[in-house]
Amino acid sequence: MVEVKEICPGVAIVIFNKEGQVLLQKRADVKLWGIPSGHVEPGETVRDAAIREVLEETGLQVEITRLIGVYSEPSSQIFKYPDGRITHFVTCCFQAEVVGGNLTICPPETLDLRYFPCDNLPSDILKMHPLWLSDALTPTLESFVR
Repeated sequence: MVEVKEICPGVAIVIFNKEGQVLLQKRADVKLWGIPSGHVEPGETVRDAAIREVLEETGLQVEITRLIGVYSEPSSQIFKYPDGRITHFVTCCFQAEVVGGNLTICPPETLDLRYFPCDNLPSDILKMHPLWLSDALTPTLESFVR
């Protein structure tokens, strides 16, 4: 097992368009596709962090519609960054709907933004994100807390 030096509260936000496609972000830090996500800042609620992260990374204003699940399983939630940092995330994953703004690539965090069919995700996607999407599409009691 890798040595983890920090644990971090995180948020992830699943956004579907009218065609049922999911919004993915090509992240600048790891050069992989993923659901918009980020860290909770001190003094911030997870709900507020989710709304802020979407705005910062996509230019979209969203309203949280439901909690998909809380994820802490080390096999998927321990992440090694390219700079060598190893972080164990406890992530609250939400579903949200767009209520304003314009889809905008927002440097320095975002390289690209696209909606993808849920059954045709890019191969270079962050390892835990397909599980979050699967749980968003087929919610069960056991998927609520992992």
